[in-house]
Amino acid sequence: MTTSMVTGATGGIGSAVVRALAGRGDRVIALGRDPGRLAGSAALPGVTARAVDLRDLAALPATLDGVTGLDALVHCAGTAPVAAVADSPAALWEEVLAVNLVAAAELTRLALPALRARRGHAVFVNAAPGVHGVPGWSAYTAAKAGLRELADALRAEEAGNGVRVTSVYPAGTATELLRRTRAAFGRDYDPDACIRPETVAAAIRDVLSLPPDAQVGEVTLHPGP
Repeated sequence: MTTSMVTGATGGIGSAVVRALAGRGDRVIALGRDPGRLAGSAALPGVTARAVDLRDLAALPATLDGVTGLDALVHCAGTAPVAAVADSPAALWEEVLAVNLVAAAELTRLALPALRARRGHAVFVNAAPGVHGVPGWSAYTAAKAGLRELADALRAEEAGNGVRVTSVYPAGTATELLRRTRAAFGRDYDPDACIRPETVAAAIRDVLSLPPDAQVGEVTLHPGP
């Protein structure tokens, strides 16, 4: 049976990815910070929910307890506070970098033996295409730029071990996180004008289903016409 691990499993995209992978018959390990919100995922066939706070790097090794082979590791977790540099203390930077970048790097490092054992696949859900240098969003965009570099380096480093790496860049997706973010920027949020989380999850599922003779390095998703 295919084994997949998904971070940010209580978020809009993460929970959709859990449903999509469980729907194709995967054994899914769903990681999220809130045990109560994980209950919905845990009720799905084949899904094991593990509560973990990605800000606590020392807690990450326990998420891999009993996992000897891993076919997919999908990083969906993210936090995106809106704050100018002048209003962003070190604690804000530490949290944003920890959740969006450092935890992804550390969990990937810990999972590499299991990914190599199955010639598995790491997927990193990044920012919307073209997002960089946004006033009021420096911590988030810096973390996501680092996530891109992490994915690109990992792809080159692990090619010889058969591990594939994909970065996914979805445009505005109808999630609670996007609603809060646009509200913080004073912008309207219309979920009907956004990509559905299930559509992003379907794209990730399809990337993971690709035969092993090829890999997709990057996926960019825009709203349909």
